Amino acid sequence: MSLMTLLIFIPACFALNMTPGPNNLMAMANAKHYSFRTACYAGLGRLLAFVGMITLTAMGLATVLHTSALLFLVIKVVGGFYLLWLAYQLWHAEVSADESEAINETSLFRLARREFLMAAGNPKAILVFTAFLPQFIDPSASVGAQFFVLGSLFLLLEWLAIACYAYFGVALRDWFARPAMRTLFNRLCAGFLSSAGIGLLLARKEV
Repeated sequence: MSLMTLLIFIPACFALNMTPGPNNLMAMANAKHYSFRTACYAGLGRLLAFVGMITLTAMGLATVLHTSALLFLVIKVVGGFYLLWLAYQLWHAEVSADESEAINETSLFRLARREFLMAAGNPKAILVFTAFLPQFIDPSASVGAQFFVLGSLFLLLEWLAIACYAYFGVALRDWFARPAMRTLFNRLCAGFLSSAGIGLLLARKEV
């Protein structure tokens, strides 16, 4: 793998990582409600899902999603309804003047699991890996080693994107200090999540 390939891959990959989506929105909300560090640690759930997707892509199993319309349909319906369920919960979430009690009631494992399920429930994510990563693979060299390097860089940049969105969430905390403003923020996020869920349900199999 040449240095020029990496110089092209890194900015293109980071632009992909920074694209607004349900998981990045969740990182921002977690940081706002809990803390910057909690949002970054919860993002490990998303990275775990992406590790599985990159592995499947490297093994060639991702082609199953291209050929199996039924499998794609099942995964996208489950993922779409999960996003709608999260949006419903966020819309009806109780907002108090002091959020410290809520922090204690929500475990880091639960937040990480939510990130994992949200990422794993989007079949288009693995199709992105299938379409994006192979563009930077040199078939004349070791394909496995190249997938390892590119996949590791992707995960590192993805965690950097999580940190960026978490920072935005912390910055928003002061702006939404009043319960009424936090309710507005929750419902705006719920609206974006429901839109993503509906978009996923309406998505076609082609990327």
